[in-house]
Amino acid sequence: MSESYRIPEADLAIEEEIKHSRFITSLFHCADQNALKLALTNIKQNYPGASHYCYAFIAGKPDDMVNIGSSDDGEPAGSAGRPMLATLQGANIGEIGAIVVRYYGGTKLGVGGLVRAYTSGIKQGISQLGLVTKYIRYPITLSCGYHQVNDIEYLVRQFDGVVIAQDYAEQVVISFELAKAALAEFNIQLAAMSQGSLQVKFTV
Repeated sequence: MSESYRIPEADLAIEEEIKHSRFITSLFHCADQNALKLALTNIKQNYPGASHYCYAFIAGKPDDMVNIGSSDDGEPAGSAGRPMLATLQGANIGEIGAIVVRYYGGTKLGVGGLVRAYTSGIKQGISQLGLVTKYIRYPITLSCGYHQVNDIEYLVRQFDGVVIAQDYAEQVVISFELAKAALAEFNIQLAAMSQGSLQVKFTV
């Protein structure tokens, strides 16, 4: 299994006119379905009165088959959302959403023409999209003294980890997530910081 995948770094918009219809394609980072809903709300505000707002998204790894979805938004079945999703899946990019706004121009395109129109902007956009690498993180639990908490949390952030929770009792239990590739060097620096008293391993 790959330990990393590419995700969009920033939003991108492509605008085209196809047989008098105006198509505006927006590509964006989509970590979950809430991100898709928010993007859809914003786009409807920015482009009011359009005839269709079709979308597709992959809210996970590029090969995720669960956290995905699409909508034809009133276009003929299979002419917009599914081809858009297939185009995203073929790009091998994770956590990506696409919304295509259509202002109808009076000329019917037919199903084949719609498929080409709704995927055209995505194909163009993917070739221009800025990407960053996301490393898959795994859970770790660490017990430490109160005086070590700030240093450990700083160290976690230095390795692009994410602190999930802290449980304060006799000792502090810190739950965080870290990429596998970072573990060895993290333990070296953790040992140096704690004079060899602390070491971690993944809990899965």
